[in-house]
Amino acid sequence: MALLGMLLGLLMASCFTFCLSHQNPEFALTSPEKSRTKEADRKETTAEEELDSEVLEVFHPTHEWQALRPGQAVPAGSHVRLNLQTGAREVKLQEEDKFRSNLKGLKKGRRLDINTNTYTSQDLKSALAKFKEGAEVESSKEDKARQAKVKRLFRPIEELKKDFEELNVIIETDMQIMVRLINKFNSSSSSLEEKIAALFDLEYYVHQMDNAQGLLSFGGLQVVINGLNSTEPLVKEYAAFVLGAAFSRAPVEKKCLRSHGDLPRCNPKVQVEAIEGGALQKLLVILATEQPLPAKKKVLFALCSLLRHFPYAQQQFLKLGGLQVLRSLVQAKGTEMLAVRVVTLLYDLVTEKQMFAEEEAELTQETSPEKLQQYRQVPLLPGLREQGWCEITAHLLALPEHDAREKVLQTLGALLATCRDRYRQDPQLSRTLVSLKAEYQALAALELQDGEDEGYFRELLGSINSLLKELR
Repeated sequence: MALLGMLLGLLMASCFTFCLSHQNPEFALTSPEKSRTKEADRKETTAEEELDSEVLEVFHPTHEWQALRPGQAVPAGSHVRLNLQTGAREVKLQEEDKFRSNLKGLKKGRRLDINTNTYTSQDLKSALAKFKEGAEVESSKEDKARQAKVKRLFRPIEELKKDFEELNVIIETDMQIMVRLINKFNSSSSSLEEKIAALFDLEYYVHQMDNAQGLLSFGGLQVVINGLNSTEPLVKEYAAFVLGAAFSRAPVEKKCLRSHGDLPRCNPKVQVEAIEGGALQKLLVILATEQPLPAKKKVLFALCSLLRHFPYAQQQFLKLGGLQVLRSLVQAKGTEMLAVRVVTLLYDLVTEKQMFAEEEAELTQETSPEKLQQYRQVPLLPGLREQGWCEITAHLLALPEHDAREKVLQTLGALLATCRDRYRQDPQLSRTLVSLKAEYQALAALELQDGEDEGYFRELLGSINSLLKELR
């Protein structure tokens, strides 16, 4: 019985202790060592909270993982992970922050002291306020610096005018310059060199459509047209150069005699005034008489620009015997370069007439009925056949230059409907085409070896084959 009572007492004591430990953890039976560890942890946590509330060390993450020590603040947007091997927290910048460290959203800290790398919340607010003020000041400084730079580079127009007046320099408009150049050219006291220089400068200004039409307002165009009557070949040459530029608004002379698709736009008001002023007759006279080759070259340029897209001028050209003048020019010795230009001019006129014939068949609303009627009154194709241009064009195919052959082949194709029977009756043309076919087959093969599937010589070969097929 005594032993049973002792066991019962021990059991009751154990139950009482167990109940007390579950009711309040502070009364649990723990080892003194564990209690001291928990108390140290609570003190460390309290110290960290106090440190966090007052001063935190700034942590500057990089693109590599770095261990984060206790008490360090992590910038917002950083990438944080827990290293399972070491148990430490690691931090690095995210991919989109490769070139800057985003410090927004820091809880607290100090940044004013660069050496300590710490900051407080109050210091942060103060720094942000100063940053805004500094940005405004910097922006104001940049604006002032930009304005100062502009003032150094540019000056007000009033100051420029005043300086020019002191230097006796007058600012002229294009119209004033052209009036002055025309007066110099038309003055009897001007030397030949001064007249040529005036025409040379005038040609630069009349490329613009408004400037070319401005010549009409003060009679300048007629003065230049009258210059074609000069006894000086240079005056004729440069007067024709000015007229060609004013007619066509083409930037360079060679544009006049390109294929129809590449033709420059024309200046119809100036063209009409030139026809009424007798320019066409004067140009044909120069081409029909003995003149230096450079002068005839410029006159042919002016003639081309005057006839283009101007059916009334084309009618007058045929009435004045223009085809006969050009035939004599082509058949003269030493004029091969002019012959190619003449043939290309004829090609331009033929394709232009064919284009308007197609528009007439389609009855397009964009085409002027009056202009279509004028083109119907231009007997260009019958005139070419009667004047022997079928044979003349075919014989020019013997020229050695590839560019000249290309233009002649284009003209032969354009005249095919008009000259087919004449071509078939010309044995020399057939022999020339066969010889050129063999030559360009070899050149086209070399192009293929160089990797050019659609080369220049292959295109010429295609034109020759098309003509041979049509003439069988």
